[in-house]
Amino acid sequence: MARVVLIGLPGTGKSAVARALGAHYGVEWVDTDDEVAAHEGASPGDLIRTRGEGAFRDLESRALESALARDVVVATGGGVVERVSNRDALRAAPTVWLDAPDEILLARVGEGDRPLLGDDPVRALAELRQRRRGWYEEVARVRVAATGTLDEVVAAVVDGMMSS
Repeated sequence: MARVVLIGLPGTGKSAVARALGAHYGVEWVDTDDEVAAHEGASPGDLIRTRGEGAFRDLESRALESALARDVVVATGGGVVERVSNRDALRAAPTVWLDAPDEILLARVGEGDRPLLGDDPVRALAELRQRRRGWYEEVARVRVAATGTLDEVVAAVVDGMMSS
C-alpha cells in the first residue's frame, strides 16, 4: 500500500511535496498525472481537451489504483476525488489533504496548462473548492496547510501522519 497519498486543489504543491516525502521515507514517488501522461503520450490538459474529462478520469482512476498498490508516495490530480470509487480507495489509504487559500493557489498555477480553470480561474477555482471540499474532508486523515516552505509542509505531513 502507498506510504502517503496527497490530495488537494491545483497549486497546493502535491508533486513537490511528494518528491520530498519520497526522499524522506527513502521510497519512490509517483504523480498520477505523470503516469497518465506517460501511458497516453499526452498531458492531462490535452487529454481533457481532446477526449473529455470523463475519459481522463477513467485513466486517472487506473493510475491511482496502480499507485496505491505500491510502497510509494503518491501525488494525485486535484480532481481524483470526483469519482466515488477513488474516494473509497483514498479513504482506505494514508491520505493527506494539502490546502491553501485561493490567492496562493492562483499565484502558483500561473499560466500552467489547467483547462478546468478556463478563462476565469478565480471563479473556476472557487467552484472547484466548493465542489471538492467535502470530498477532501471525507477521505483525508490529515489536513495540512500548504502555505509554508517545502520543508515546513513536509514536516507537517510527517507529523500529521504520525499523529493520525
